Amino acid sequence: MESYLIVGSGLGIGNQIAGILQKQNKRVWGAGRENRENLPDFLCLDVTKPETFPSFQEPLRGLAYCPGSITLKPFKSLKDEDFLKDFEINVLGAFRIIRHFLPNLQASETSSIVLFSTVAVQMGLPYHASIASAKGAIEGLTRSLAAEFAPKIRVNGIAPSLTDTPLAGKLLDSDTKKKAAEDRHPLKSFGKPEDVASLAVWLLEDQSKFVTGQVWAVDGGMGSVKTN
Repeated sequence: MESYLIVGSGLGIGNQIAGILQKQNKRVWGAGRENRENLPDFLCLDVTKPETFPSFQEPLRGLAYCPGSITLKPFKSLKDEDFLKDFEINVLGAFRIIRHFLPNLQASETSSIVLFSTVAVQMGLPYHASIASAKGAIEGLTRSLAAEFAPKIRVNGIAPSLTDTPLAGKLLDSDTKKKAAEDRHPLKSFGKPEDVASLAVWLLEDQSKFVTGQVWAVDGGMGSVKTN
């Protein structure tokens, strides 16, 4: 049975990825600080504390790193701690997880890694300096590892716009905010976790075997289309 590790499997996009793979009868290893979904195969860890990472010998066909943060502040209000926190969760966390489980990915005949960026890296949005900087580093990591790990391990990224997950809850906690979010997108809708998860699963599996080093926009056209 093919095995996949979904870090951040308890909520949002990570939870959707795990669910899709389970329905396909894949073995899914969840990982995070809490086994919210009571997955039978779960690794309890904190991505900011590599000493908490457990090890196992099973080969991995795919790894998705889903933890993230949303720090939205005017530049003059940002502190060093904001940048450091965003970088540790998004970039160092991904680096540590990949480094730790690289032997498992290498033990599979072929394997795939999926990382997550944001539409704000390419667009340039106000109040996004800290998180866009961290996610920009993720895009660089994606392309660098795709080159270094080829041909055995593929590495791709996904850059969503605002998606209806618990992490973005404060940005969508009223009808007014939801309407404003919809209006910012050419497709007049904000993202749902399943919109992003379906692409992540495709990138993890062999249907995308000729794809690596790419950062895919799932943003309702926000980053590339102007309708008015």
